[in-house]
Amino acid sequence: MEKRKLGFWEIWNMSFGFLGIQFGFALQGGFMSRIFQTLGAEPHEIPGLWIAAPLTGLIVQPIIGHLSDNTWSPRYGRRKPYFLIGAILSSFALFFLPYSSALWIAAGFLWILDASINISMEPFRALVADKLPDSQRSYGFVLQTLIIGIGTWVASNLPWMVNKMGFEDNPAPGVIPEYVKIAFGIGALVFLISILYTVLTTREYPPSNLEEFKAQKQESHFFKDLFTSIKEMPVTMKKLGVIQFFSWFAFFTMWSMATPALTEFVFNSPAPDKEAFDFAVAGQQEAFDAANKLFQTASDKVGSAMGLYGLSSMAFALILTFYAANKVVNRKYIHMFSLILGGLGFVLMGFIKDQFWLNISFLLIGFSWGSILSMPYAMLSSSVNENKMGTMMGLFNMFIVIPQIVAALGGVNVLSKLFGTSAIAPMFLAGTSLIIGGLCNFLITDEKVIKG
Repeated sequence: MEKRKLGFWEIWNMSFGFLGIQFGFALQGGFMSRIFQTLGAEPHEIPGLWIAAPLTGLIVQPIIGHLSDNTWSPRYGRRKPYFLIGAILSSFALFFLPYSSALWIAAGFLWILDASINISMEPFRALVADKLPDSQRSYGFVLQTLIIGIGTWVASNLPWMVNKMGFEDNPAPGVIPEYVKIAFGIGALVFLISILYTVLTTREYPPSNLEEFKAQKQESHFFKDLFTSIKEMPVTMKKLGVIQFFSWFAFFTMWSMATPALTEFVFNSPAPDKEAFDFAVAGQQEAFDAANKLFQTASDKVGSAMGLYGLSSMAFALILTFYAANKVVNRKYIHMFSLILGGLGFVLMGFIKDQFWLNISFLLIGFSWGSILSMPYAMLSSSVNENKMGTMMGLFNMFIVIPQIVAALGGVNVLSKLFGTSAIAPMFLAGTSLIIGGLCNFLITDEKVIKG
């Protein structure tokens, strides 16, 4: 079926749900480690506590991709039912997560949250390929990135904004601040409303041959289709997988370790260890409260700085949106230089202990983030079978979660030692990984994949 070119607002409407998805990811990425530390986790334990996130992606994304490929309802469409189911579950998890009273409860909610976000997110990638002709896919993925950038910046600053409204920032030991709970509640509401907007404003194309689709659906089996897809995986997809490995290893390192690394290295305000204080002794409670207040304030500053990578990814996407609307984009070189730029941003963190330069670092990282969310998917969509787009997108996302699992199971803690014992060492690791990922773009040689 020949797909017509869509206008700006049609693409905007079908991508708007990503605003909510990114609210979930930004609150998780910016504040989950802080929640773990507030509940008593040590810095070296944090990557392991994050293991739930990539493990759920490894399991959920291929399954949802396969199911959405084999779903069609004249009323509900192909991908939209999964958007809605994921949004309901994600909103539930976002609302209740900051009320966790113990580490194991917070880790459990993270597991539920990440599984639910993946149910919504994976079909969104496939929807762009479903709805847009190849010539518009770079444009479509870049516009998604613009919406993601907006969500990242706003959600990352939500706790800070709520705090400025007068809510407390010095809770009792082991209690998550009230303003963080309110920010997560707002995130839950935005997630649900934005997904509903896309569901109500977007129509999906039916299968080009409905009878053939029904016959293929009857013959379809998940494990058989998965192994066939792995066997038939295009060479370009494997090369992109190498790039994705280094890219997502870097960002997992940032999400899990930026708060403990930067609160200590840049702001000299690490999370206070409750075991180091004897609360029965006069003055110890006050000393803990003072240290905890400094940590919470430093965490807010780190969260706001991290939000800037959403802002610069938004600027990156806005520029590319105007460019890609009328001209061919060289996806390979854009992705290469964007990753290298972000890598330099991470490295910069280790040399200047200053809020201004920390902000500059995250602005540079935003160019990498904007490219990671668009260019690999645009390149992938030009190299795989459109009838298996959901399955292949889900399979491709395994290249996202595997590096995160490697990082969580000790990769961050072990490899960070190559850069010394300073709290900032994980950020040096992230920068090096991102630069290597950028250079791996030299592996991409297919002209159709590079230019669409």
